[in-house]
Amino acid sequence: MIDGFAANVIGILGSILIVCAYAYNVYAKEVNAFLYNGSNLAGALLLTISLMMHFNLASFLLEIVWITIAIGGLWKAYRNHARQKS
Repeated sequence: MIDGFAANVIGILGSILIVCAYAYNVYAKEVNAFLYNGSNLAGALLLTISLMMHFNLASFLLEIVWITIAIGGLWKAYRNHARQKS
């Protein structure tokens, strides 16, 4: 199990990843779907890990939804990439 300090650091890193992904999506001329969704997935996973120490049901449910959407986005990006190659 992780301690409170480590949980906070992990959660902050996850938050930074999600905010940076959002800024990338807003300001980039062309968005790489793998980078955008991968950053969101990594950030949501880190936040979920931090919730093991400081559990909050609402935040946990939000992260599950965020993870699901990011995985869906990665799957869509993979399918589009595979379609473009053929």
